[in-house]
Amino acid sequence: MVAVLTRVFGFKDIEMAEDIVQETMYKALQEWPFHRVPDNPSAWLYKVARNKAIDMLRRQKKLVYNTDSVASMAIMEKNVSGRIDDLFLDHEIQDSQLRMIFACCSPEINPESQIALTLKTLCGFSIKEIAKAFVTGEETINKRLLRAKQKIRSENINLEVPSGSQLTERLQSVLKATYLLFNEGYNAASGDMHIRKDVCVEAMRLVILLTNQAITNTSETQALLALMCFHAARFDSRIDKEGNIILLKDQDRSSWDPELLNKGYHYLDQASTDFTAGEYNIEAGIMAVHCSARSYEKTDWATILRLYEALLEVKDTPIVRLNKAVVVGKVSGPKEAIREILTEVGMDKYYLRHAILGELYQEDGQTNKAREYFLKAMELTESAAEKALISKKLQKLS
Repeated sequence: MVAVLTRVFGFKDIEMAEDIVQETMYKALQEWPFHRVPDNPSAWLYKVARNKAIDMLRRQKKLVYNTDSVASMAIMEKNVSGRIDDLFLDHEIQDSQLRMIFACCSPEINPESQIALTLKTLCGFSIKEIAKAFVTGEETINKRLLRAKQKIRSENINLEVPSGSQLTERLQSVLKATYLLFNEGYNAASGDMHIRKDVCVEAMRLVILLTNQAITNTSETQALLALMCFHAARFDSRIDKEGNIILLKDQDRSSWDPELLNKGYHYLDQASTDFTAGEYNIEAGIMAVHCSARSYEKTDWATILRLYEALLEVKDTPIVRLNKAVVVGKVSGPKEAIREILTEVGMDKYYLRHAILGELYQEDGQTNKAREYFLKAMELTESAAEKALISKKLQKLS
């Protein structure tokens, strides 16, 4: 709805679109509990948002419709309803979403602010969830969003899908935003659900939109979709009936979805046709090695380590170095992995760092150190499932 309404009002009035959507949701919360949930909830919401948009345009006498070729054109009031109805057609909704993603990732906006804006506006992330995705503070994210919206207003940035060299630049940010969206669904930052399948499915749907357009169907797009398929194939094996996390080493591999695995291999094969060694190609390759192993014990850790070393050449981040250190522990033992992690700085507030150190110290026989890091991890996470998992590890140390 935000994407569609932003095409009505213009990208510089994005906050107006967000306000209408918020009012629409509030009306649903008021009416649905006292009547019943509509047979088609989405259609109900679209209709309410449409009517509110028409009222807003009439009140402000801002009867504007944005197109690719013309920034805006005045239309007669009697045509307002029809124009907005057109934008709420299924194809136009998808087109609006695609345009919105690329508009949020305009080169006029700082790269990190681009992705934060996309996650907040188009994906519905909270400030806390965005901060977790960036491994940073909420205040930092608030400042990025404020600067991005000020930039949109001051420079009158348009809602458009670019072409040529500009597309490549924006596509990287678009892919990263959808990747972070999927990751949040795969490891929810807070709440009782460790996996939010709806969020993961939305991320996959957005990437499929990109693969359906020749101009955005690149090797990296195919590779990212492959990576998502490999992860999604393991959804049902990651959580037991009580909602507890099942780690990779304990998962029932026979429950992995063979159709999604096959799609993952297919998209990875498609992504490899031009021999691109981008970050998503390599990450998908890592997951392919994991998924092809007949058991956890038979995992080809040496190959995975080489892939992580290649990944660091194109994506040298604290998270990648942390994941690589875990694999180092599989190849060279826990002491070497601990040494690598302790040399990293700036991740003291990242719960997974402490959880991994707890595992490694436990494996190395240093029980007191393991307990110390498990307790710190417990303190830092807000996920109920993660707290339960760490609690079990602590009990085993007793």
